Amino acid sequence: MHLGVGLFFTDYSISALDLGPALEQRGFESVWAPEHSHIPTSRRSPFPPGGDLPKEYYDCMDPFVVLSAAAAATKRLKVGTGVCLVAQRDPIQTAKAVASIDQVSQGRFLFGVGNGWNAEEMADHGTADFKGRHKLARERIEAMKEIWTKSKASYSGDLVRFPEMMAWPKPVHKPHPPIYVGGAWPYAARRAVAYGDGWIPHATRQEYGDVTDYIPEFHRLAREAGRDPASLPVTVWSPYFTPDGLKRLRDRGVARAVLQLKTTGADEILPVLDRFAAAIPEIEG
Repeated sequence: MHLGVGLFFTDYSISALDLGPALEQRGFESVWAPEHSHIPTSRRSPFPPGGDLPKEYYDCMDPFVVLSAAAAATKRLKVGTGVCLVAQRDPIQTAKAVASIDQVSQGRFLFGVGNGWNAEEMADHGTADFKGRHKLARERIEAMKEIWTKSKASYSGDLVRFPEMMAWPKPVHKPHPPIYVGGAWPYAARRAVAYGDGWIPHATRQEYGDVTDYIPEFHRLAREAGRDPASLPVTVWSPYFTPDGLKRLRDRGVARAVLQLKTTGADEILPVLDRFAAAIPEIEG
């Protein structure tokens, strides 16, 4: 099992230029950045975990920018979106961003995607049909795959259409960077099997119980769809992992654990990294 960290990068958190090398030096596998372009002040959409929306959701930087900075400051560290809100993004521009960061990082980009929970945020981007966002996201991902893999790409779906085009560069990853689908059991797991390369559940969502209990069922879904479960790694995300608890996750079939860090400065974050770094040799063994 690999260990990564996630952080809402802001103008008051540790910077990607500082965090990236700190992670690489300590043996962490990856760094992940979430995405919210803005938060409408209406706040009609409830925050899925409940309670007030944390301040960093309003303040986070663009994930492709901060991850490019982390990639430029490191040699081995993988960089991932956790998650990119595909349903509110133009697929042609996003395909360009993904291919570009995969080139800048020399093939170290991991494309975490999600369909989002904030209906008002999506509506501001032109995605007015909130219930239809899942189909829209799938078509946009399918369209991006065409752009990444074809010298002359076109796509004709119900919601996404463009005539034949040429778009370069192509990603370093072949056929494209791995697409990890974030979200709850069972719907996001089914989407991961249908068009992804892995599943990202969040361990703190109450509807899960113990999220690792669903891994055998996820593997069953993969086999029924004719896919090899080994080709669909599970990445579990939580702010509440402990160094002692990581080995259990590995033994339960988790391929990667992502520790969600507090949005704060280096003086608080680096000691946390030191504690977890001591467990990396054992969990990777």
